[in-house]
Amino acid sequence: MHHPPIRLLIAASGTGGHLFPAIAVADQLQDYKIEWLGVPDRLERELVPAQYPLHTIPVEGFQQRFGLGTVRILGRLVASILQVRRLLKTGQFDAVFTTGGYIAGPAIIAARMLGLPVILHESNAIPGKVTRWFSPLCTRVALGFASTAKYLPKVNTAYVGTPVRSSFQSPQKLELPIPEDVPLIVVVGGSQGAIAVNQLVRQCAPAWFEAGAWIVHLTGEKDPDAQSLQHPQYVSLPFYHNMAGLLQRANLAVSRAGSGSLTELAITQTPAILIPYPFAAEDHQAFNAASFATTGAALVFRQTELTPELLESKVLHLLQSPQVLQTMAQKTADLAVADSGVRLANLVRQLVETKPSKLNVHEQVP
Repeated sequence: MHHPPIRLLIAASGTGGHLFPAIAVADQLQDYKIEWLGVPDRLERELVPAQYPLHTIPVEGFQQRFGLGTVRILGRLVASILQVRRLLKTGQFDAVFTTGGYIAGPAIIAARMLGLPVILHESNAIPGKVTRWFSPLCTRVALGFASTAKYLPKVNTAYVGTPVRSSFQSPQKLELPIPEDVPLIVVVGGSQGAIAVNQLVRQCAPAWFEAGAWIVHLTGEKDPDAQSLQHPQYVSLPFYHNMAGLLQRANLAVSRAGSGSLTELAITQTPAILIPYPFAAEDHQAFNAASFATTGAALVFRQTELTPELLESKVLHLLQSPQVLQTMAQKTADLAVADSGVRLANLVRQLVETKPSKLNVHEQVP
């Protein structure tokens, strides 16, 4: 007897940290009929592959004090819930998978109104507001960090790690003109860029050049001084699509501490100096970075305490200490869950294709 394919709505929007894990899961569910839920004018319009129909809703985040703006946001939230409910019903969807963020709220509520299973993936070490508010409504919450379970004591969780793009699962050729025998420092501020980090790096760069290092600096789109430094050993780009090849080649990364960036560093075994974004919601990047610092996988510095002199000297010390870098690389590798995409897709299958199981709370999915 032929069964129609399972229909799954994926709600993931905004940044690479939300989108790349969702795309990695979709890649593992090729036998499913998948459609996508996003918001207008965000990164999903560029990143979501063409084979997934994209629906958009006008939901916004709750990032301001109560006032007239809050009333407007609440109105859009209600409208979004009703729109998603109608989409789920008319599209005869079987389940919803979401990677959090404010788009998850209406997706979760609408799905539960219809009695559909919902799987939420929380990639950060400390759960955000949306996860804390809505995870009790979810069938299962998958975690990128095992330690996150302690913040969700009454929620059915499963540790699976955070999926990365498929390109990270195999060696990638680097198309940039970097000599093979030179130390390479990669500077990345996440999908939004990091102007404060960029300024620090440009001040430190002359000493690193003198030590023989090359720098690939991903500045983001919003740095007005992005082209202010010119040097034969310096490559400045707003972004770079082949992050797998770049991090595989890098000897050291200077990076923000978004969950997606940390996952990619772990998979590529790249030692790092982490500078958590100081204005991240509930300081979640500091919690992410702490999990790397406590194991010795990375050095972590608050942006407010990091001077050009300190960053310059720490990088030079690491470049001159190959054994230290090797140890950090191994510690970083120990944090990787190489098959996270498969684990998370299997969890989706388990919850969608079978009756709810009596699995233990806070389990680890094999």
